[in-house]
Amino acid sequence: MTESSAVAGPELRSAIAEVRKGIERACARAGRRPEEVSLVAVTKTVPIEVIRTAREAGLEQFAENHANELAEKAPVITATWHFVGKLQTGTATRVADHADLIHSAEPGRALERVAARATRRGKRIRCLVQVDFTGRRQGASPEEAEGFLRTASSLPSIELVGLMTLPPWTGDTEATRTWFARLRHLRDELRERWPALTDLSMGMSGDYEVAVEEGATMVRVGTAIFGPRPTGRSPDSGRSRAGRGLH
Repeated sequence: MTESSAVAGPELRSAIAEVRKGIERACARAGRRPEEVSLVAVTKTVPIEVIRTAREAGLEQFAENHANELAEKAPVITATWHFVGKLQTGTATRVADHADLIHSAEPGRALERVAARATRRGKRIRCLVQVDFTGRRQGASPEEAEGFLRTASSLPSIELVGLMTLPPWTGDTEATRTWFARLRHLRDELRERWPALTDLSMGMSGDYEVAVEEGATMVRVGTAIFGPRPTGRSPDSGRSRAGRGLH
């Protein structure tokens, strides 16, 4: 596993409390209840002992970008485990074995492999459709989303429960609001025909309060809890890549 500079002990507990306060502030501004928002702690490169401390501090939901780290951590930390990285056919079985919820369902054979593996194991996996509004990232376009929902809903052991997006990051927190609002509007439109689409996964360390104001039911927070991590790798490889991760 990649070495991490993740915070621990009292500093970690303080960071968790501050993120929870941020969710509460955003809920108050939006007239929502904090119980409506799940805090999903992204543990990319975070050592197991630090995750265990976070679990003891009250966090119940964790997420991994990489299938190999998910397979290493989920069996030893009892919690709800999310997968937020790109689904790949080569590692789909590991995701199916260890994830309770996948945020990055998109057109392709990888989700079919997840479904087949989950079916063999007698497991049902909740999934969010990743929506790409820019045409430059992974995920289905808004125009493709409903067609993909029809295809994915036919897969055994897959339960479609909402949408996820990863907006472009400019350094301006408010600039992400438009993307979050667009995802909410798309979800609301699709729910007329797909009533089970209740969840919105959007918002990370830099903009989770804006996401909550715009209706997020899940925020994916890593750096604000565990501190800065090394530059993200390509999924399940040692290669570095530039850009913004799902945290």
